[in-house]
Amino acid sequence: MAFKNVGTFDLGKAATQSARTGNAAVFNMDAAGIASGEAFLTSELEKRDMLVRTPLTSLTYSRDIPIRVGGGWAEFISAMQVGFGITGGSEDGIVHSGGANGIPMVQADFSKGLFKTHMIATGTRVMWIDMQRGNMTGRNMDSLLRDGLRMTYDKHMEANAYVGIARYGTTGLLNNPDVTIMEASSNKAADSSTAWKDKTPDQILQDVNDAILAGWERCEYDLEAVPNHIIMPYEQYNYIATTKVTDLAEKTILTFLLENNVAKKNGSDLFIGATSWCKGAGEDKADRMAVYCNKERYLAMDELVPLTRAMTSTNTNDFCYDTAYAGNISEVEVFYDQTITYMDGI
Repeated sequence: MAFKNVGTFDLGKAATQSARTGNAAVFNMDAAGIASGEAFLTSELEKRDMLVRTPLTSLTYSRDIPIRVGGGWAEFISAMQVGFGITGGSEDGIVHSGGANGIPMVQADFSKGLFKTHMIATGTRVMWIDMQRGNMTGRNMDSLLRDGLRMTYDKHMEANAYVGIARYGTTGLLNNPDVTIMEASSNKAADSSTAWKDKTPDQILQDVNDAILAGWERCEYDLEAVPNHIIMPYEQYNYIATTKVTDLAEKTILTFLLENNVAKKNGSDLFIGATSWCKGAGEDKADRMAVYCNKERYLAMDELVPLTRAMTSTNTNDFCYDTAYAGNISEVEVFYDQTITYMDGI
């Protein structure tokens, strides 16, 4: 077949017109705006970047709390606990003499705690015509929407883990009302500032050790309950991770803390990390550090039904395919609140 000579266009005229209107130059390809010469399709000169850039975000919840998967569509999660007692106490109450006519009996007091769950549901809609166009562009619209759905789910899990869902009366790792709150020590040499940037490495270590020991003492120094996890805002974490102990030293303050903390000296492998949720999480919007034992025995979050593709149906009225997703998630379950300590003002 023969190609029709459609001529050329005046690029200078188009640029001038663009400058006047403030818009990008629009190439006029119709017969009225074309003179003579050769023409080309501008789309043929494009280099397509096939990477689809998704939003930037931070997700740390799976690192900072044990997540248990499975359980179905339950409305509550129950946890049993037991307390033991004996007449006269265990110190001298069980001392026995040969002529005694009775012995003290150990008693058990059982109780059950209930934790809330909530169902989540959301969906995607893909227009039929967009699916057909996807065959031309090489992009799967349904796959892109699933990526957005997964990010939405992860952001929900993030909020649920750290602060809970206020509308439904739940709390998270950083705002549990039963947890003991400490204030960071002040540095009298810096106008009584409690901020770590105004403290020496030894003073920062003292704050960390004070928080660890306070929680461990409430656990009656149980060796299984030595705090092993610390989270703080990125600002403080990056400060200790990049600042040297002294100008002549090779170690950073973070290395110094990890090597010399009291938890390590008692057999616990301490982790120190950062999350954006600690920023302003304390009282009066103070920056908060949380020190706790990150083990399933002491706290957890249940993913009873992970995000699940429940059903897909055709929608002829709107000329599309609709897909529904659902899941079932628990609030943060703190089984031993004495294992967690908050320190504000760092």
